[in-house]
Amino acid sequence: MKHIKYILLSLLICSTFSCKKEFLALQPQGELTEEQLMSQEGVEGLLIGAYSLLNGNLDGTWGNYGAAPSQWLFGEVASDNAHKGSSTGDQPPMNAIEQHAPTSTNDNLSNIWNRCFEGIQRCNRTLKVLASLQAGSGSIKFDDARAKEIQGEARLLRGHYYFFLVRIFKMVPYITEANSGTFVPNDKDIYPNIVDDLQFAVANLSTTKPKNQKGRVDKYAAQAYLGKVFLYQKKYPEAYDLLNAVILAKPSLVDMPYTDNFDITKEDGPETIMSVQHSVGTDGTGGDNGNVGDMLNFPYGNAPINCCGFFQPTIDLANSFKVDALGLPLLDGSYRTNPYKSDYGLTGTDKTNYAVDKTLPLDPRIESTIGRRGVPYRDWGLMPGDTWIRDASNGGPFLAVKNTIDAAQISSGTAPGTTNVTGLNVNLIRLGDVYLMAAECAVEKGDLARALILVNIVRARAAKITPRDINGIPAAAYKVSQYISFPNDTYARNAVRFERRLELALEGHRFFDLVRWGVAKQTLESYFSFEGGYFNYLKGITIEARDDYFPLPQDQIDRSNGTLKQSPGY
Repeated sequence: MKHIKYILLSLLICSTFSCKKEFLALQPQGELTEEQLMSQEGVEGLLIGAYSLLNGNLDGTWGNYGAAPSQWLFGEVASDNAHKGSSTGDQPPMNAIEQHAPTSTNDNLSNIWNRCFEGIQRCNRTLKVLASLQAGSGSIKFDDARAKEIQGEARLLRGHYYFFLVRIFKMVPYITEANSGTFVPNDKDIYPNIVDDLQFAVANLSTTKPKNQKGRVDKYAAQAYLGKVFLYQKKYPEAYDLLNAVILAKPSLVDMPYTDNFDITKEDGPETIMSVQHSVGTDGTGGDNGNVGDMLNFPYGNAPINCCGFFQPTIDLANSFKVDALGLPLLDGSYRTNPYKSDYGLTGTDKTNYAVDKTLPLDPRIESTIGRRGVPYRDWGLMPGDTWIRDASNGGPFLAVKNTIDAAQISSGTAPGTTNVTGLNVNLIRLGDVYLMAAECAVEKGDLARALILVNIVRARAAKITPRDINGIPAAAYKVSQYISFPNDTYARNAVRFERRLELALEGHRFFDLVRWGVAKQTLESYFSFEGGYFNYLKGITIEARDDYFPLPQDQIDRSNGTLKQSPGY
């Protein structure tokens, strides 16, 4: 879906235009009024404008890294999964996010705040103009079914934007079409408001989408999103029912190739529940509708796409893909014992002659997640190590994979004049995520047998991944096996949580998962202790209670004249 651009009314200076009373009644130039939009076409256009902010790109202004739908910065770099990467001097405010030391003037905070509230404003305007159209006389109105659908789409999108905000800032003002344009205090829990929006969407959206409009949200997206929000509220029975409804309506996950989720030619397949649609090349926007939020997150140097070396997987994440002799994850934390041997820190002939250990037992999902030296990286050839890394001493020896595209897809899948703005969609919710959320609910409800089934289905699909090979020899001793049983709640809970890390690594979930599980402090401090052994800038970092969330942007507090209150501790 293409962006609808809203051009802000420029300030008019009295020395240029006569400041007569009649000026106040003049038609604003460059902005459509509600009267002009009072038609079916106008409302549909406003709705598409609300969709367009899903990619975080506001009016063609690139640099929306904090608002990227992949949530690579707040969801992954703030966790134990990823480093900011690149060099220390490039985008230094991101370093503060990684080290959990941001101030209220960090531009990434304003970035996501502004983009999400612009999306909310567009949803509110859609709802307001729709209500006026349906209440008016003499106009061609929508039939009741389509009017309800438009409300459902707009309210689901509004719920999404608020969910992104509340996960990051916690206390957020709730603005609707009824109070739009006013400053509202951020002194209430807005999760009930998000639930109301999503429940309306569940009740009023269809399970089928219009032809050739795969980016539209539907009933399944609403059910999955509402289930996710209930999960964040620890309302496990309510979440479980919704997530199971989605699972039962879809084909089995086992038959959906894992790698299709990260293939630009396989987008909007059966695993996609809700995604951000990206397009480049033929839509006339010059890349504005592309995946601009991830445009920094490609290899460096002489790689086929070589900008700009950000978003590098951690050494800890690489180690988490190690498995035991039975092919099961090392849930006891021993995956850090005898750490993965990369070429990091090697010099001289040891560095030159480094070879990947093909005997290392690994979960094959590592290759769709982490680029390792000596292993084929998509269709780009063997990952050569430092020549594709901007500064290994800052970001480590690994590269992200899921957000990139094949070299053979560059000409058709990137924006004109650039290779680092792609048309690769971003999954906000996919079926593998739904299975694991349902498994989590099952554990908390005491249904360990159902949790075991769901986790094993996810693992059965992983076991079908085609192994990466080097000259016909597998690049690792790949193995994924089934859990025989979940003997108790604690074991089952750890298994589900670890599986979420393996399945969804670098997809924007990890930090938020740690916070909602209540384990952010212990997990991150343990991680900083381990990873700090490689990177001095991570040594000694401690996590405070306030670090579950981020400070509100100071410019927003100032603009509200004190109506907005800063998060506790900042």
